[in-house]
This record gives sequence, structure tokens and C-alpha cells, in this order.
Amino acid sequence: MKSNEDNPITTLISSIVAPFILLFGMYIIVHGHYSPGGGFQGGTMLAASVILIRLVLGSEVGQLQFNSTWGTPLGSLGVLIYFGTGLAAVFFGGTFLNYHFLPIAQEASMKRSLGILFVEIGVGLAVMAILIAVYDDLLGEEPDA
Repeated sequence: MKSNEDNPITTLISSIVAPFILLFGMYIIVHGHYSPGGGFQGGTMLAASVILIRLVLGSEVGQLQFNSTWGTPLGSLGVLIYFGTGLAAVFFGGTFLNYHFLPIAQEASMKRSLGILFVEIGVGLAVMAILIAVYDDLLGEEPDA
């Protein structure tokens, strides 16, 4: 990759914008079942903020934000959260991803809301981690871990 030239304008703008992209990505994940958006869109926003920092400030600084060895484990954890939510409903007498059977709340509407939230968090985590891992693999640099 081309060496970082330490452009003060791009460094300043990306340092200001990246936290807001992270925050907006989390907002999209959390409010995905109430408004347009969800885990996939929020996960891409989270990955975009991390990749922005890696593009502007270089891989070394980007490794401090999200280590490249975390991609596969966090992606697997996201899939496990998604699958575990669906499987929990099966274990408690329902069908896969039937949130009514989850043992997390008393009211049916609250069960569905929390079940969808768990699924959105799992999808968002998986998408973010896998997109960052794909970027790191395409970059072709080996981590120093």
C-alpha cells in the first residue's frame, strides 16, 4: 500500500468523522427493527469507520482500533449470537427465530423486540468483522501479533 503522507486535512476530518460514523452505525443496529436499517447496514457503517481510519492514518494506527486478528473470531461470535437466538426459541418449544418462545421477558411485544435486537446485534457484529477481515486480506499485510 502507498505510504501514509500525514496529510493534516484528511487526518483531521477523518478523526472527527469516524466516531460519528461509529455512533450512527450503532444507532442503525439498535433501531433497525423500528426504522429502516438493521444489522447489515449498521455493520457496514461500523466497518466503514474502521476502514476510513486505516486508509487515512495507516494500518499501524488502524490496528490499535481493531486488530486484524479479531476479524474471524468476532465474525463467528456474531453468527453464534444470531444462531443462538434462533436456537433458544427451538429449545423452549417454538420454531427457529420465533421470538414468542424466548425466556427473556413477560410481554410478547418485549420478547419480540429483544429477540430482534439480539439478531441485529449478531448480524451487525458479523458483518463488521468480516468486512474488516476482507479489507485486511485484500491489503495483504501480515499482522505483527
